[in-house]
Amino acid sequence: MKNKVIEVQNVQISISKQELDDYICITDIAKAKSGDSRCADIVKNWLRNRNTLEFLGTWEKIYNSDFKVVEFDHFKTEAGLHTFVLSVAEWINKTNAIGLYVKRGKYGGTYAHKDIAFEFASAISPVFKLYLIKEFQRLKEEENNSEQKEWDAKRFLSKNNYLIQTDAVKKYLLPQMNYRENLQWLAYAEEADILNVALFGFTAKAWREANPELAKKNNVRDFATINELTVLSNLESHNAQMLREGKEKEERFKILQEIAEYQLNVLNAAEEIKMIESDGALSEV
Repeated sequence: MKNKVIEVQNVQISISKQELDDYICITDIAKAKSGDSRCADIVKNWLRNRNTLEFLGTWEKIYNSDFKVVEFDHFKTEAGLHTFVLSVAEWINKTNAIGLYVKRGKYGGTYAHKDIAFEFASAISPVFKLYLIKEFQRLKEEENNSEQKEWDAKRFLSKNNYLIQTDAVKKYLLPQMNYRENLQWLAYAEEADILNVALFGFTAKAWREANPELAKKNNVRDFATINELTVLSNLESHNAQMLREGKEKEERFKILQEIAEYQLNVLNAAEEIKMIESDGALSEV
């Protein structure tokens, strides 16, 4: 995913989406205090502060099961001494921390998980922190609205393709079956579940039993990702065509399962490549 940039009191601040959460460039935040000249020194001085280390250590203990507490305690003991110096790279390498990372190249600098970045902003200026939070929240609202629109479009498409599948069931499957009229819905449900199992790995009933509260107002497809909805839409079209061709259920399921696995892997891999290419290589200094 591309870096996003927000402007806070005339300062451009980069935000990067990582696996854990959003990370904000605290090197950019430091510019609010000193411009470009002393950003690295401000970050370094902040990191060697005892209160900072206690905050970082507590955050890591909460969110990072691989955090090396013994090494952290060593740093905390030395914090406050005039001779104590700590770089971001040393902090990461010695403690296995995940709350900070360093990025080179375009949008380069020290990035911190948003929790930590907001704490850093407090050290720069409490007023600046408030404006930073406001702009960050505005960005997230825009992203959520955009993602919701894309999800809604994919869901609409999958529902339309479901109509194509139900038409195929009605014309090509029901005439071959012995369902009484009041039980014909079972044929439609069975076909829907073939797709559910091929894509999600479980039936609608299994999902409802595992999620009774969510199932009161939703179904499993309401919680699908955008990529899953894209694949689902394709599966419905493929299944409808195979129904018209008279293929048996077992054969159709095997084909649909292979299609689902292949297409989902392609779409997910494309997302990962796009994120890597957009963010650039991460490296620690």
